Amino acid sequence: MSRVQNLTVAEADADQRLDRWLRRQFPHVPQGRIEKMCRKGELRVDGGRVKANTRLEAGQSVRVPPLPEPGQAAAREASPVSPADARMIQACVIYRDDHIIALNKPPGLPVQGGSKQSRHVDGLADALRFGLEEKPRLVHRLDKDTSGVLIMARTRAMAKALTASFRHRDTRKIYWAAVAGVPSPRMGTIKFGLVKAPGHGAKGEGEKMLCLHPREVEATEGAKHATSDYAVIEAAGGRCAWVALVPVTGRTHQLRAHMAEIGHPIAGDGKYGGSGQENLGDGWGAQLGGELSRKLHLHARSLTLEHPATKATLHLTAPMPDHMQRTWDMFQWQASDAPDDPFEEVT
Repeated sequence: MSRVQNLTVAEADADQRLDRWLRRQFPHVPQGRIEKMCRKGELRVDGGRVKANTRLEAGQSVRVPPLPEPGQAAAREASPVSPADARMIQACVIYRDDHIIALNKPPGLPVQGGSKQSRHVDGLADALRFGLEEKPRLVHRLDKDTSGVLIMARTRAMAKALTASFRHRDTRKIYWAAVAGVPSPRMGTIKFGLVKAPGHGAKGEGEKMLCLHPREVEATEGAKHATSDYAVIEAAGGRCAWVALVPVTGRTHQLRAHMAEIGHPIAGDGKYGGSGQENLGDGWGAQLGGELSRKLHLHARSLTLEHPATKATLHLTAPMPDHMQRTWDMFQWQASDAPDDPFEEVT
């Protein structure tokens, strides 16, 4: 084991997440270990407790507790990417240049590791080097059960530029979802604030976001303002609707919590729509019944941004996963019938 270390954040490392910065200093330390050190208060910045996603500033002092030597890291964390996993993650690539890689992330694959998560996009990134010395870096995330466009940066400089684009909302993300019932009006904006409610497990498992009226946000500890736009593209009677969703802000579970709050949970969303509640045509219940999949029907369909290096507009589109495509086929919804941006149709 090493001794306690106090490291100073260099100017070139400013604005990085603590966990990613630490992984570059100590590549053998797994993500789960970093998150545990944060929870226990062992990893501190300028003497204060921090979270793994805390962003660092130049000149800050990071207290690093004793760490195992590289050879002592768990074998399962140090194991290389298997040939099957390498083929799988490489098949997810929908765009690649010298600066950026974009994936169509499959549902069920976490973006980062955590408790009980040993197989994730970040851990498979070694298979996405494609000749470069560095493995690509995450610059945003999707929920484990959400599929679709996920961008990774191929260099540290590009990671900084892309992270800034996402933080300053210089990107346009459009999600597709199947929801219970048909929202009315067929286009609108949801502005409920969000606050995290602790889970019921011993370590907080099952935590979820609770919606608050906007005027309650400032008076509620930990609450944040959140805004989502929605537009109905097609409907199957009153039973189900295909909607486009835009997370104007980027909060945890934002789209899922917002749609459930207005009475139209996303199909297959057991956390926010009732795990076994079937939609009987009354606009509630996250299960569509019959032969339709019980998996979450939420897909990051497209992402548009200015390429930080070329300055060209980059528009990325990801095909739907199989379980959503089967639902679309059942309702005879055609992806080709949807405009690139349904929110631009209204004059």
